[in-house]
Amino acid sequence: MARATLPDFSARQLEAVLALVEYGSFVAAAARLRISQPALTRTVAHLEAELGVRLFDRTTRRVQVTPAGREFAAVADRMLNDLRITVQSVREVAQERRGLVVVSSVMSVAGAVLPRLIARYRADRPGVEIRVRESVHGSVLEDVRSGVADFGIGYIDELPDFAVGTPLGQETFCVVLPARHKLASRRTLTLPALAGEPFVALPSDSRTQRTIDAAASAANVSLRQLVVVTQIATLLAFVSAGVGLGIVPRGAVLGPLGHRLRVVPLEPRLMRRIGLIALREREPTPAASGLITLLKQEWAQSD
Repeated sequence: MARATLPDFSARQLEAVLALVEYGSFVAAAARLRISQPALTRTVAHLEAELGVRLFDRTTRRVQVTPAGREFAAVADRMLNDLRITVQSVREVAQERRGLVVVSSVMSVAGAVLPRLIARYRADRPGVEIRVRESVHGSVLEDVRSGVADFGIGYIDELPDFAVGTPLGQETFCVVLPARHKLASRRTLTLPALAGEPFVALPSDSRTQRTIDAAASAANVSLRQLVVVTQIATLLAFVSAGVGLGIVPRGAVLGPLGHRLRVVPLEPRLMRRIGLIALREREPTPAASGLITLLKQEWAQSD
């Protein structure tokens, strides 16, 4: 079915109709709109010509609304109200007072940095909804590529062509041990000192485990992996149970460690670059820009 041609009229013309219906006089309606009476007459005449119907019958004393005019006035009132709501919503989004921000982050950052950051952000922007997607680095990239996420937080040393990275800082690795382990009292630990110890590891194809394995290989150390798990939280649980040692990003070890787990820095330090990951040539929304700015400030203060 062919679509009807829409008439071309403005919000100002709609306001003119409503004022004329309310006051019943061109003089009074023009005064209300703060325009001249001839200007109001032309505005209404142009609208009637565009619609092809008479909205008002003019007499020497008063303006009478036609049935078509009464129907149009009701519709015009709803349209103007909807337009006001839309304009207000758009302004609130532009001013970061409303909106939705989706962040896709590697898990070590999602739990360590984002909670306090988002608490600060929403204190000033309670109308903005935040959704955090915690995942492995590959899934973060896919969220950015597909547009599911406004931006990602992950490892920026090697990125695909569709993505652009902005450095935030360094993520440091540490050794996690059972509290009563013979090495738990050390101030630092080297990879050679860990040779022969039983380890709880992540899958060999995970980015985190590849970083650890590369460092061990460079130090000519073979780490004895007895258990492989897919999540860092599970790895920590196995370590706390005394199954073995682990090497994880420091940010992945959250909250009170309790009496069964100790964290010891690696020496020399093992680090990797963390940064913002965005879709190339895509501008962030105002709400996302505000969160990105706060994230950069937070990371700079923590360095």
